[in-house]
Amino acid sequence: MANQFKILVLNQISPVGLKRLPAERYTVGKEVDQPDVILVRSADMHNIDIPLSVRAVGRAGAGTNNIPVKVLSGRGVPVFNTPGANANAVKELVIAGMLLAARNLVGALNYVSSLDVKDADIEKKVEDGKKQYAGCELSGHTLGIIGLGKIGCLVADAAISLGMQVMGYDPEITVEAAWSLPSQVKKANSIDEVLKNSHFVSLHVPLVDATRNMVNAENLAQTKQGTVLLNFAREGVVNEEAVLAALATKKLSYYVCDFPGKGVIGHPQVIALPHLGASTREAEDNCAVMVAEQVRDYMEHGNVINAVNFPTVIMPRESHSRIAIANANVPNMLGQISTAMAKAGLNIHNMMNKSKGEMAYTLVDIDSDVPQKVIADISKIKGVLAVRYLPQEA
Repeated sequence: MANQFKILVLNQISPVGLKRLPAERYTVGKEVDQPDVILVRSADMHNIDIPLSVRAVGRAGAGTNNIPVKVLSGRGVPVFNTPGANANAVKELVIAGMLLAARNLVGALNYVSSLDVKDADIEKKVEDGKKQYAGCELSGHTLGIIGLGKIGCLVADAAISLGMQVMGYDPEITVEAAWSLPSQVKKANSIDEVLKNSHFVSLHVPLVDATRNMVNAENLAQTKQGTVLLNFAREGVVNEEAVLAALATKKLSYYVCDFPGKGVIGHPQVIALPHLGASTREAEDNCAVMVAEQVRDYMEHGNVINAVNFPTVIMPRESHSRIAIANANVPNMLGQISTAMAKAGLNIHNMMNKSKGEMAYTLVDIDSDVPQKVIADISKIKGVLAVRYLPQEA
């Protein structure tokens, strides 16, 4: 009889993704007691009581600021996300944001909407309006991109196709991203270099301690007069007071953001959107499919792909019995785990161990069934956070 897993869904998750969780093995719903997994989009999990039964959390999106990652790490619970699944949707919105700012479209739309259709001179007023909303073309201007992950690379490619020059900066660019980055992108050595040389600047970094207030008064002072700043990353990567000051001095002509704070809402030079980055049918489907498949692989086989707090560990099955162990990244853990198995007369067929920061994760394939006592003994080892026995289902 296959193990049954219970999944609690905190937000509306695309049915296209949930179909990847077969009903004979997974019970999925918004009213699930003692869940094994929680799937979430934007719901704030910081102030909810997360049951101790939870073995994994899946975020159908990239950011995990709404999830208490540190608390879950202490329990040995991976937090999965879906980097790149919504990349095309965000890319298209960034291009739209640049066009809105470059062509002064918001003001132009509001101007026409304010006209009285009964006015005999309306045609003249429509024509007169274009003088005050003249803009510029994107072609020939420089777009600076800070953060060259999947989204940043796609934005760069689209901007080049529109005839723009592109300068990019990312001190932690991955090998995969480097391969997909268009060769025409000029590599910058600092954020300051990007801000000094760009007409448009687009941010694509996660919100972590190192990126909080990344754009601030000091470096905004170095921008070209009339620069357009686009923030489709997170509110906290930009110092809002510094942005308002730069708008007042016309250092920034527009601030286009998908995470508007109270201070910028309603400002005439701010184009504020209600977190629309991933709000397309296609992106929601992609995120749901990706997170469902990652969670299923973890629950059934222990493999870890795209967990923000766990190392990536993928080990093909080579035996019926598998043990998955999450533990603190401290010396002699593997020795103690191996000793516990050897004392029980178990033969290790294959083993993979990797670490990420303070977290380590081990998969062990065993040539025979594993008694529950062995699982209990391993769980008692100091530093072990979570142990799961994953026999191969027929």
